[in-house]
Amino acid sequence: MKQTIGILAHVDAGKTTFSEQLLFLTKQIRERGRVDHQDAFLDNHSIERARGITVFAEQAEIEYEGSQFTLIDTPGHADFSPEMERAVQVMDAAIVLVSAVDGVQGHTERVWQLLRDAKVPTFLFLNKMDRETADAAVIMREIQETLSVDCFDLEHIGNDGSMSEELVEWLAELDDSLLDHYLNSGYDADYWMQMLKLLVWEGKVFPCGKGSALKDIGVEPFFSSFVHLLNRPKTDEFRKPFAASVYKIRHDENGQRITYLKILNGTLHVRDELTNKGLSEKITQIRVYTGTKFTAIPEATAGDLVAVTGLNNAAAGETFGLENNIQSFSSVPALKAAVQYDASYSSKDVWNVFSMLDAEDPTLHAVWNEHSQEIEIRVMGVIQLEVLQQIVQERFNMTVTFGIPTILYKETITSTVTGYGHFEPLKHYAEVHVKMEPAERGSGIRFTSRCHTDALSSGHQRVIEKHLFERDHHGILTGSPLTDISVTLLTGRSHNEHTSGGDFREALFRALRQGLEQAGNLLLEPYYKFKMKIDSDLIGRALTDIQTAHGNFDAPETVGSQTIVTGRVPVATFMNYSTEFASYTGGKGVLILTLDGYGACHNPEEVAELIGYDKSADPEYSSSSVFCAKGKGYAVPWQEAKAAMHCEVE
Repeated sequence: MKQTIGILAHVDAGKTTFSEQLLFLTKQIRERGRVDHQDAFLDNHSIERARGITVFAEQAEIEYEGSQFTLIDTPGHADFSPEMERAVQVMDAAIVLVSAVDGVQGHTERVWQLLRDAKVPTFLFLNKMDRETADAAVIMREIQETLSVDCFDLEHIGNDGSMSEELVEWLAELDDSLLDHYLNSGYDADYWMQMLKLLVWEGKVFPCGKGSALKDIGVEPFFSSFVHLLNRPKTDEFRKPFAASVYKIRHDENGQRITYLKILNGTLHVRDELTNKGLSEKITQIRVYTGTKFTAIPEATAGDLVAVTGLNNAAAGETFGLENNIQSFSSVPALKAAVQYDASYSSKDVWNVFSMLDAEDPTLHAVWNEHSQEIEIRVMGVIQLEVLQQIVQERFNMTVTFGIPTILYKETITSTVTGYGHFEPLKHYAEVHVKMEPAERGSGIRFTSRCHTDALSSGHQRVIEKHLFERDHHGILTGSPLTDISVTLLTGRSHNEHTSGGDFREALFRALRQGLEQAGNLLLEPYYKFKMKIDSDLIGRALTDIQTAHGNFDAPETVGSQTIVTGRVPVATFMNYSTEFASYTGGKGVLILTLDGYGACHNPEEVAELIGYDKSADPEYSSSSVFCAKGKGYAVPWQEAKAAMHCEVE
């Protein structure tokens, strides 16, 4: 079965150059390209070639020693983490490059954790070993301390498959069955290799090779070992019912939507119909891409990574044929920016462009802000905005700019409440009661139902759940998106003649808002996890800066003449600190910043005043309920809504 290999690394670790060597080794290209020469095969977009970084996860088909693979070269810059993270979800195995010059960097640690969470078998390649400052022993020790103690050097395996005594004993200590075998029967090469492959596949050990991708040193021996050790156990995915996950969305030069699928089980044929969100759509073409070129094929089987036409509703992260239809992603933008454009463009045309881009990258979360009358998008960083500006110009011949990125705040609750919503203007009727509880940080909005079907049918309950997740909901402090709340449907009521789906939307939104009015509300802001390595005589300055920025830190660790500090600090106070840090350390300090979710805002009153949100003037939300008397609807304020409900209240 074909397997999908991901190539991942921190930016500038040599990931694209390594991919280029694999393509040359497997005879997919006749000449090796180079990033600095702007002719790398998988950096096929003008933006990537001009900037020398990978922006889009691109793929190619390769074959080596009788095994077939789909290769994915992923972005290494933090601004494009969502693209990388979506690629991780379809990988069967991964190769992580670590620069022997720079060591394990912040993005490398994040990539590693994503791969562990997704249970992807992982190999490492220590790149740039041709540099004078490269020290394999030092880097290997850093990898074991930072990533996993279960990383081992492939040099302990001979060309004939035999293992060094050191590796044999190390593996025996890791696995009880190996230890028993070793104590009872000694070392058996075939058995040991079989067990090593199993440990690699289960993600319990991580082989490490080394060399130089640029100089083509060590690449082929490493990849040969990779193919040999990744000899996947035989499975019956072909005979299972069809299942696939949506990897990414793209649009071709004609604007036709292309949906990339990883076939997990079964077989997909042209003209097959797939059902998603109640809609059935027919596959009109199946494509296999290598770079920008594709080959149309009649069918795809388990293991294939293909692009199909005909699917216009599936979103990245969704699945077909599996109970869990949505995959969660942890890369969450911390900034938002307004789209600015000339008055000669219609708002509708600009909105259509960003709706298309939003389908390709759902983390953009393009929305129309009624308050500011602007299109807003969410972004990971400034470089992403620069790339978006160029994409819009090249693909759509439209010139746009962006406002200064601002912090994307969120809101949650600190107490458990029951929210009540009723919507009954003339010839409409719906009532919804929901319990709202604080949930763990980073969990988003969750839904469960305790409502009996005697009160609301299963269909009506599903409608309410759908409305809960159809959009972000506004908090009452700043109008920022609500998060980290568990919503439980308690009960509700409909009318045989007058209830329609939109009525439940109105009742639910009013119930949420009514609950917020009762609850304790908390403003959240994004945080960085930081790692700082500086000369010990500068530690006082650094710790003062962290405290001034409202951050916190763990006990500093001194190693020789340097001190390492880790901790957490608000993005708002630290997003521009790198320049100052480089200045007072003379460019010799190391500062690694990684987005680390949300926490309580350090200056909520100041932020609320700056945003100036008026909860009573939000055109999309009201905490009042609407009742009907004498053929006319009337509003009941949130304080009185509970007493006016038609259902029995808790």
